[in-house]
Amino acid sequence: MSITKERKTELIGEFRRTDGDTGSPDVQIAVLTERINELTGHLKTHRKDHSSRRGLLMLVSRRRRLLDYVRRKDPGRYVDLITRLNIRK
Repeated sequence: MSITKERKTELIGEFRRTDGDTGSPDVQIAVLTERINELTGHLKTHRKDHSSRRGLLMLVSRRRRLLDYVRRKDPGRYVDLITRLNIRK
């Protein structure tokens, strides 16, 4: 259920703020969103996989906390991030 190393490197390259940046909230949110999307697809076919559902809820909660942090620190960056990731409708 994890993303490939190549995809993670691609996400880091797309969302990093400076060279060598791998841990900024933007990168973390992008990686979490990718994992959430994969788990959502998995749960559509495996409806009774409750342990994966619990993991999905934990990932969503972690992403929510990071998004709240970004919104508090820089609202413009928050809006840019959610539009780039297509999170909010």
